Amino acid sequence: MQSFRAAYLLCQSFRSLINVNDYPTHIMNKIIAALLLMPLLSFSQEKGGLTYFKSKDFLVGVKDQDGKIIVPAQFKIFSDLKDGEPVKGETIYFDGFRKDDKPQKNQWGYVYDRKGNFLYRPFFYDNGADYFSEGVRRFVKNGKVGFADRNGKVIIEAVHDFASPFHYGYAAYCNGCDSEKTEDEHRAIIGGIWGVMDSKGKTVQPVAKSENTVEVNGKYYPYPFSYTQKEKEVLRFFENRNKKLSDLYYVNHYEKLSEDNKKLYFEIVERPKENFPFYQVNAYDYRKAEGGWSGLKFLVSEDRTKVFALEFDGEKIPFETWLKEQRKQAEEFQKEHPDTPNKLSR
Repeated sequence: MQSFRAAYLLCQSFRSLINVNDYPTHIMNKIIAALLLMPLLSFSQEKGGLTYFKSKDFLVGVKDQDGKIIVPAQFKIFSDLKDGEPVKGETIYFDGFRKDDKPQKNQWGYVYDRKGNFLYRPFFYDNGADYFSEGVRRFVKNGKVGFADRNGKVIIEAVHDFASPFHYGYAAYCNGCDSEKTEDEHRAIIGGIWGVMDSKGKTVQPVAKSENTVEVNGKYYPYPFSYTQKEKEVLRFFENRNKKLSDLYYVNHYEKLSEDNKKLYFEIVERPKENFPFYQVNAYDYRKAEGGWSGLKFLVSEDRTKVFALEFDGEKIPFETWLKEQRKQAEEFQKEHPDTPNKLSR
C-alpha cells in the first residue's frame, strides 16, 4: 500500500509542476496511468526475475534478473533442470542434495525464500519432496515432522516423529514410531503412540459417531471446518452444481451407488494470502477423510468473480470450459461402457 501511496503523491506533484491545460486529456490520462502503474511493475520485478544457473561442475544455484547470485551454486539436482530456467512458485526449490552434505533420514531437497534465505527441508515422499495437501506440506527438522505453507511459513512446528498429509482437515501423527521397508516403494510406519491433529497442530480427541463426525483411522472426530458468510457463498457455487459434478465423477465408478453416496462434499482448504489470491476448494467423496479426496480441485478468486479447475500440474482452466470438456469425456466413456451403473443425468 505504501508504494501505491507514493505513486499517488507523485501524480499530485506532477500536476503541480505542469499546467494540465497544456496537454490533451487523453495524453494526461496516459501519463498518470503510467505513473500509477509503476508500483505494480516494481512489485512484479521483485516477485519475478529469478533463474536457476549451473556452474562448470554442474552444481545449481539461483540468480536474479541482474545476474546477482541469490543462492550460490552448491546443489546436485536430480530433476531435468536447464541452465537459465525460471524459478516458479513462491519459494526456491532445489530438488537434490547440497554438495558434501550427507543424506538425512526422511529429508529431500532444500527450500529457500526468494531472497535466498534457507527455510526448510521437505519430507521425503514418493521419490521426491512431499506434495502440498490442503495448503501445506511436511518438512523435517531435527528428525521431527512439521508443516509449512506455500510461502514457506511454518504452520505447525516439527515436533512429531511422523505425520500423515492433511486430509479433510485432519492429519494423523505418531511419537515413538519408526519406519520399515515394504515390498512397494513406500515405507510402513510401525509402533509408537498415535493421535490426530487439526490444521493448527492441536491434538483432537475422538468423539461418539454422529451424522457430522469424520472417520480417521477407525475413530470419529468432529466436523473440522467453519466458514464465514462470504466463504459460504464460495461453496454455494459448487453446491448448486453438485449433481452435475457428482455425475461426472462417479460415471466410471464400478458399483452402483445410492443417491446419498453419489454426492460430493466441497470444502475450502486454503484461503487467500500473499502470492495466492484464491480460495482453494477440494471435492471429497462419501468417504471424506478415509481416502475420500476425489482429486477435483478448484480455485475461486478472492472477489468470487472467477472460478478455475486446478489441474495436477498447476494449470488453471476456466470452470465452464473445464466442465464442458469433462461432460464430453464422460459421455464418450458411457457410450463405450453402456453397462456403467451410475448414469449421467440429462
